[in-house]
Amino acid sequence: MAQNDNLAVPSGDKYVTVFNDPVNFNAKHPLNNSWTLWFDNPGKKSNANNWEQSLKELITFDTVEDFWGVYNNIMKTCDLSISSNYHLFKQGIKPMWEDPANKHGGKWSIQLPRNKTMSDIDNIWLYTMLACIGEAFEYENEVCGVVVSVRKGFFRIALWTRTADNHDMAMSIGRTLKKSINVDGQFEFQPHHETKTGGKPWTV
Repeated sequence: MAQNDNLAVPSGDKYVTVFNDPVNFNAKHPLNNSWTLWFDNPGKKSNANNWEQSLKELITFDTVEDFWGVYNNIMKTCDLSISSNYHLFKQGIKPMWEDPANKHGGKWSIQLPRNKTMSDIDNIWLYTMLACIGEAFEYENEVCGVVVSVRKGFFRIALWTRTADNHDMAMSIGRTLKKSINVDGQFEFQPHHETKTGGKPWTV
């Protein structure tokens, strides 16, 4: 593959971008990281022992064009069944607390009432993903991935981080996330290990 001006095309070929030809383009814009999309819908009978069995790795992409190809061909969040989750994580990181990249981290999250955000949730999730793959965060290496969860009464957006003990770093990520997806409401940050035990969360 030849690289020029951040475009990747087969050696010897003429650059044809998606803007020139949406069907027969050969030039792609590489992302700084590769990202893997996961899906799960464990249902009401799930528990910690069988949850992982419901987790499905869908696809990995590393260019802007491939991201849009994935996004435009999967079911939208508003159409997912109750208990479903999409997870978009950097390649090599599983969307599980036990993963080495996640076990010392935490997450920013916000719950959005279904009756007020049903028409907006697809764009909210899209902007959340774009903030991640577009490296919008000052501490990009801290970002592990993002999750959208569909529940009976609400949608939940969450961003997972590698560490949970640096207040300034966490707050910077939280503020950027809130600005990027532009929703009303309070985001809360909590270390993964405190999710069950409680503890006062940081907020933005």
